[in-house]
Formats: sequence, C-alpha cells, structure tokens
Amino acid sequence: MLMRAAVLTGFHSPMEIREVEIADPGPGEVRVQIKASGVCGSDLKAIDGKSPVVSRLPFILGHESSGVVESVGAGVTSVTPGDHVIISMNGPCGRCRPCGAGRFHLCSGPARLPTIMGGLPRITLDGQETRRFIGIGSFAEYAVVSEAMCVRLRKSVPFAAGCLLACGVVTGVGAVLNVAQVPPGASVLVVGCGGVGLNVIQGAVLAGATTIIAADVAEPKLKLALQFGATATLLAGDLPKQVAELVTGGVDYAFDATGVPGVLAQAFAATQPGGTTVMVGSPPAGQPLELDPGLLFASRRVMGTQGGDAAPHRDLPMLAGQYLRGRLDLDGLISERLPLDQINEAVAHVRQGTVARTVITF
Repeated sequence: MLMRAAVLTGFHSPMEIREVEIADPGPGEVRVQIKASGVCGSDLKAIDGKSPVVSRLPFILGHESSGVVESVGAGVTSVTPGDHVIISMNGPCGRCRPCGAGRFHLCSGPARLPTIMGGLPRITLDGQETRRFIGIGSFAEYAVVSEAMCVRLRKSVPFAAGCLLACGVVTGVGAVLNVAQVPPGASVLVVGCGGVGLNVIQGAVLAGATTIIAADVAEPKLKLALQFGATATLLAGDLPKQVAELVTGGVDYAFDATGVPGVLAQAFAATQPGGTTVMVGSPPAGQPLELDPGLLFASRRVMGTQGGDAAPHRDLPMLAGQYLRGRLDLDGLISERLPLDQINEAVAHVRQGTVARTVITF
C-alpha cells in the first residue's frame, strides 16, 4: 500500500515528504492509521545524527503516536480494525526474565533490539528499505507494529492528547511514580521544563508532593511550569545554592529532564542527605558524569529511567483515566497542531524551545 511519510534522507537536513510503500501486517502485527504524532526531542537528536538507534538512512522518525487499527495480521487477538490505540515505545515479550519480574521496559526478548534499531523491513522508498524510529515511524500516514505495542485507547480521549501518553507523559509521570516513588509531602526539584519536565511536575502533583520547584533557563517555560503545578520557579544558575534558599538542606527528590551531565550533577548536589536524583533526559552517549563523591556518603542516590520504567498496558490506560478525571492536563501540553506537510516547521519550533509539545495531526 502506498502512503505519504516524512523521510530523513540526510543528517542535519530537512525531512522530505515522500510516497513510500508500506507492507501488510504479518503474523502478530497490526497496521495503524496514524491520527496524531508528537514531535519529541529524541526525533531532533536523530536528525542531528546523535541517536544511537539511527545510523543508516533513509529513516522515518516519529514514535509518540496514536491512531486507528486499519488491519491485523494472523494471530492478533487483542485489537481489531476500528479500535483506537496508542502505539507504545515498548513491545514487551512477556516471557524473558525482566518481563517475568514485571520490568517490561527492560525486555530482553529476541525481537527487542531489532525493534529499537528500526524493526523488520516494512517500508520501502524507491525499492530501498527504509527503517522506522523504534520500529514505529509515526511521521507517516500508517505504521506497522507488533501487537504488543498497541494499547487500546478509550474513544473519549482525543488522538492528539492520547499520543502524548506514549512518550512524554509516561516518561515524566513514570519517573515520579514508578522510579522514584515519591511519597506524599515530599519536596521535589524539576530541572528542564519542556514536554517531559512538565509531566514530571504533573507526576509530582499526582504523588502529593507539597513543594515542587521548577528550574529552567527560559522564562516562558517557568510560566508553563506554574500552570502545571510547580509551587516555585528558578531561573537556573547555581542550583544547589538557589534550592537551599527555598528548602533548607535541599530537596528530597531531584529530576533532571535536560540530558546535560553538568545539570544532572547540580541537581544531585541540590538534594538533602538521603535524597534521590533521577536522570530523566538522555545525555549524549559516552559523555562522563562527574559527581562529588563526598555527597554519596550521605546516602544520596542517582537513578536512571527508560521511558518512566513503564508497563504500557498498565500505565497508559491509567494515565488516560487520570486525564478523563481532570487530574492530568494533556490538552494544555499541546502548543500547536500542524499537518505532516509542516513537519520541518514543527521541528524548528521544538528546537527554539517556544513550545511544550507540537503534535502532527492527520
């Protein structure tokens, strides 16, 4: 079947809207008509040649997505044509050791790595195999994905809101609820108030944190942070000193959503003894992290996370329910909706830091 897609044919270059051929779903696969796809910082890293999973071009980016099941392959039982779905970044096998322990984000099943690196060949451009970001490639009219990656979405949830659950929301909220497990009454620092950072703030609100400090280098993002539940804001400078002026001894929990090792070190130093720091943003591969080892002796911890350590079929419906109950703001995260033809403008807006989330709608 022919479809339109935004194809990355050169690093540091605009994507091209091209007509490509997408295969029918094979056994255990689902073809989804994409209705909405968020533009994420991970997509920008791929464009810049800094993504470890995008090495060979051409490539179709996009992964934060929702849509309608168009057709299914043999053996698919969990979804049927017409179902609304979120396409999860994880397609856990359910049989490996991490899955057996409930750590679905660490699935080590035989299909996991190939999926991360682009998935099975399902799209061709002028007869050439075209890879898809995390085996999805949602900057296109359709995607063929594993059944395990399809999470049913209530039809009362708009597609533009639902797509955000797949990455930015579950990563941010999951970092708070699944990884750090922030208790009620805690004090929290969130550094970096883009799409993911705002969802860390929303997660802290859901957890019952009473002090939520948002830090960023851009004033407009700090104004957004207040709308999403921050109780105080900081124009980021000397974070340990700034935070100590607001919370004696430092915060209980710090979250770095910037992916900058130096910022993570500052966030770590802004926690009190026994405090926990979570690296939410992904730093460049191979870049060292320098921490004051003396701070570790006071039982401080540094933790990582992958997509909020989510169990997709548990967490995404839960988050959709929080949205429908008015406890999670998804509509406010969407700064603009643009058609696929304006994908490069959307990327430019994300680079400029002037939007919380741009959503490509079909």
